[in-house]
Amino acid sequence: MLKVYLSGEIHTDWREQIVDGAKGLDVQFSTPVTDHGASDDCGVAILGSEDNKYWHDHKGAMVNAIRTRKGIADADVVVVRFGDQYKQWNAAFDAGYAAALGKSLIILHGPDHAHALKEVDAAALAVAEEPAQVVEILRYVLTGALPG
Repeated sequence: MLKVYLSGEIHTDWREQIVDGAKGLDVQFSTPVTDHGASDDCGVAILGSEDNKYWHDHKGAMVNAIRTRKGIADADVVVVRFGDQYKQWNAAFDAGYAAALGKSLIILHGPDHAHALKEVDAAALAVAEEPAQVVEILRYVLTGALPG
């Protein structure tokens, strides 16, 4: 079984496309919490409220980091998606963390991000533009079969 952690942007259905496309393959997926509100508020919901937004966000980041670190550490392959919206510092951090751990890293982004992510891309074993390409990489890794 191949364990795959799906990290990165949460505003599109790219994760579902990969999971659906990989049906029938021996793959186990894990992800961060993709409910934006739950992710932002988990720290204060569990550990108590904060008047200062910095500490509110800090608590959430620390609690989420427990899940993220575990997911990346347990993964054989880490896929990090950079979307078209927002500055995705957390995705870049996850990619760097996965690279530092020696994980097989697949970066997923459109051509508009190629220059901005050149160093991140250089740390990856594959850079894909579409979720279907990630599925084909996983299929090839598991079966040796080429697309088509």
